Amino acid sequence: MSHTDDTQATRRDFIYYATAGAGAVVTGAAVWPLINQMNPSADVLAQASIPVDVSGVAPGTQITVLWQGKPVFIRLRSEEEIAAADDVDVSSLPDPDARNDNLEAGTPATTENRVIGENGEWLVMMGVCTHLGCVPLDNAGDFGGWFCPCHGSHYDLAGRIRRGPAPENLPVPVATILDESTIQLG
Repeated sequence: MSHTDDTQATRRDFIYYATAGAGAVVTGAAVWPLINQMNPSADVLAQASIPVDVSGVAPGTQITVLWQGKPVFIRLRSEEEIAAADDVDVSSLPDPDARNDNLEAGTPATTENRVIGENGEWLVMMGVCTHLGCVPLDNAGDFGGWFCPCHGSHYDLAGRIRRGPAPENLPVPVATILDESTIQLG
């Protein structure tokens, strides 16, 4: 092999590696915006954890707040509502799972496992029907809880699906009681 052949091979290798490197940089520059747009926006990140003032909520009523772009129902259940929800046999429910992010997966859907606080009076749930994502109406339906008029899903006073096409209970997000007037979501 002559000196000229070595020079040609070295030059060819350099051009090959330089082209491959430039191609990798251009591909990365083109793909990065597509990947980056899947990250949560700044307003969603700012709502990762929010305090909610619940001082004006009377027993038997609820407020709806927007958290991470979705409605969240926060209900102060009355003693009658708590008793009615406690009367339900969990084995008769279409979805026996509590769906509570504050508890381990697979926990039974008893009212104690669906509420926050020691007295079981605060019910905090995502306000999105688990069937097709509609927003259920409160104080409606056959069980006094929530009713999704779009397809007829009925939820009880613990947010558990009782009748209709919804496959799951309304999910309970991570929530804690900070004091008697504030609940923290997230």
